[in-house]
Formats: sequence, structure tokens, C-alpha cells
Amino acid sequence: MRRRQEPRDRALSAAVGALCRALPPPARPAPDTLRRARFDRPQATLDCWRLLYALLKQIHGSKWTESDAIDNQIRFVKSALWYHGYDRPELYQLPSDGSAGSRELLLAFSWLLHRHSLLEQLLARNRVKTGDETSVCTCEDDLPSSQKGTAEIALECGPEDRVDVRYLQWLNGRLKFQWRSLHAQHQEQCKLLHKIHLFTSGSHTDQILGHLSVTETDLVRQPENYKQLLQLLESETMQLEAFLEWKQLEPVYWQWMETVLDNMAEEGKKCESRDAHVEKSRLPKATLCCPWADSLTGQIDRLSRDLMTFRDQLHKLVTRRKAAWCEKVKIREEELQKEGFSTAAKKIQESAELKLLDLTCLCAPTKNKMHGLCRLVFRSKHPASKTGFSRSVSKEPVSAVSATEVIRDLQMREASLERELKQLQEECRQRLDEIAEGLDGVICISP
Repeated sequence: MRRRQEPRDRALSAAVGALCRALPPPARPAPDTLRRARFDRPQATLDCWRLLYALLKQIHGSKWTESDAIDNQIRFVKSALWYHGYDRPELYQLPSDGSAGSRELLLAFSWLLHRHSLLEQLLARNRVKTGDETSVCTCEDDLPSSQKGTAEIALECGPEDRVDVRYLQWLNGRLKFQWRSLHAQHQEQCKLLHKIHLFTSGSHTDQILGHLSVTETDLVRQPENYKQLLQLLESETMQLEAFLEWKQLEPVYWQWMETVLDNMAEEGKKCESRDAHVEKSRLPKATLCCPWADSLTGQIDRLSRDLMTFRDQLHKLVTRRKAAWCEKVKIREEELQKEGFSTAAKKIQESAELKLLDLTCLCAPTKNKMHGLCRLVFRSKHPASKTGFSRSVSKEPVSAVSATEVIRDLQMREASLERELKQLQEECRQRLDEIAEGLDGVICISP
């Protein structure tokens, strides 16, 4: 039996080792940390919290340091996992001092690994960039499924959970200011990139590119920096090799995680049976110790029967009241339909006009939506477009799109969103007017 387990253990050790090496160096855990977390060892809890903290900080593009307090790290991990849709309540019940719960954290880490393609995201984010790139997205993505229930959850909050409207207005103003600052910085960056691409035109050995990037220009000015770039490229190469090894051994890891889930299910059943046995053993002991327990039990039974009778009566009463209210609501709806026919017709006309405005976009020939990072390539031979986006760099003709085409698509999308926003604002204004009409002694003045 031992000989059969040894190859499996070696494969598992290789899979866990490849997984740890594929993670970025700042968040790279020791393989023993994941092994100890399987048995819910408290010694591995803090390391698991730090691992999730470092990974989630990198995913969200935030800066982090190891000196951050552990309670702040735990709070951030819980909020970030909730944001990504992790709804296992046992994780959010873990203590804030990091004293227990390493196996729960192992489950959360594996969930991120599988559900959100954790390694692929980190490899793409931490990739060594030798060219000048920019992110382009012309997709029309819907709201993620993990965030669709946010509005419903917010509506269920009590009065003590409500936020002052003035605070929300302040946050909105602050967000607009930050957005303008970011836009101004991006424009300045584009101007500097254009100068570098223009002044280094014809200096690159690749005729497709024809100019140097910022990194290549820095190496020309300071050749001693190539050692640091070489170290980064070697580290990335080792990380990619570990990722390829992990993809081959990935099924072994998930089989191991299945055993972890089976062990947790068995422990949960044992705890439930133990609790049920304790509950069953309480009443006989009380009967033996207390001579008045029999009469008290009889009184409880009579009260239970009375409560069941009252519940049936209340159910019948509620059913009759509900039927009466439904009849009244139906009559009122018929009256409102007659009064609001013209209003409904106007809304339908506005919606039809909005769809007709977007019909030109829908009838246009479909183009491949762009999403992701693209390399900036300066094109001085084409007067219509000085800058382009290139997907790859090679001697063969590459698929590229000019910046003017991307700007035109984004402007059309912006116009469509503005029309939709105006329609929603008009609907909200009409709804507020209807509410204000039902308030006595209140005068509403539009801004």
C-alpha cells in the first residue's frame, strides 16, 4: 500500500511545487504551507492570509507591504472575496486575529485559482513589457453575475445601514476629479510617447515597428540597465516554465482538493450527529431529575396544539384578505390603464426612436471586438492615421487597427450611452413627479 501511495505523493508534491513557483515572487508561498492547510493546522493560517492578501492586492492593482497589520489584511481579503462572488459563510466567520481557519483559506485560494484563472491573470499583469502598450476595449460586457445581486442586497439593508445622500454626492465629485486627473495624465503620457516614437523613427531593426519603445530608448541611453531587464526576463521565463509544468499536473491538485472536501464533509456529519445525540439525551435526563417535568411537557403539548389552531385560522384570514386586496388592485389597474394610455404611448414612441438611432450601429458590418493590451506602433506613411494598434510583432503582415477607427467606435458607443442616460433621467424625473404629487404641503423645485 505504501508503494502505491509514493508515486501519488510525488506527483502531488510536484504539482504543489509547480503551483507555488508559478505564482509571482512577492506572493510565492512555501509548498509546506498548502500541505499544512489541508489538515487545518493553525501554524499555516497567517501564511494563508498573507498569500491571499498579496494575490488579491495584485489583482486589484494596489500597492501592498508586508508591514500591514494582520487584521487589516484579513478585512481586505474578506471584502475582496465577497466582491469576487465567494459566498461560503464559514470564511467570513473566521477570527480576525488569524488564529484558525487555514483549511478554509485553502478552499478560497483554490476557488480563485479555478474560477477566476488566477495564474493567467497574474502572469498577464506581471509580464515584462518591452514595448509601449495600451489597453483597448470595444466590448459591450454585461454586469458580472457576481455583482447582479448587489442592488437587491442593498435594498434589504435596514435604516441603520443607509448612507447619507450628501456623502454619495461627495464621493461622486471626488470620483469625477480623480477621473479628470487620470485623463490629463494619460494625455501627457500620449504626448511623450509620440515624441519618442517620432524621434526614434527608423532606428529599429524590425521594419514593421520602425521605432524604439520607451524601454528600448532607456537601454540606448543607459546600457547598464540591461542587467536588471535580463534578470526580470529570466525570472519571467522560470515562472512560465513552472506554469507549463503546473498545467500538466493540474488534475493531480484537483483530485487532492476533492479529498480535502470529502474530509470536511465527514467532519461536518460527525459534528451534526454529535449535536443531535446531545439534544436527544437532554430531555430524559431532565425528566429523571425533575418530577414536575411530565406535567410541564403536557402543558407544552397543549400550547403547541393551540398555536397550530391559531396558525390555521390566521392563514385562512390572510387568504381572504389577500383575495379582497387583489380584486381592488385589479380594479384600480384597469382605471389607471385608461388614464395612462397616452403616457404609455409616449414612452413607447421614445423607446422606438432610441432603437432607431442605434439601428445604424446594429446594421453595420460586424467587426471583431477588441479587448486587452495592444502595442502602440507609429505610422508616419499613412496620413489618415499616425498611430496604430498592433496585436503582434513579426516579419509577416500583422492584424492592426488604426487609432482613429477605435476612437470612432468609442464615440458611437458614447453617444448611444448618453441617449440611454437621458431616457433614464427622464423616467426618473417623471417618477419623482408622481411621488411628489402624493405628498401634501411639499413643493419640489427642479435644480
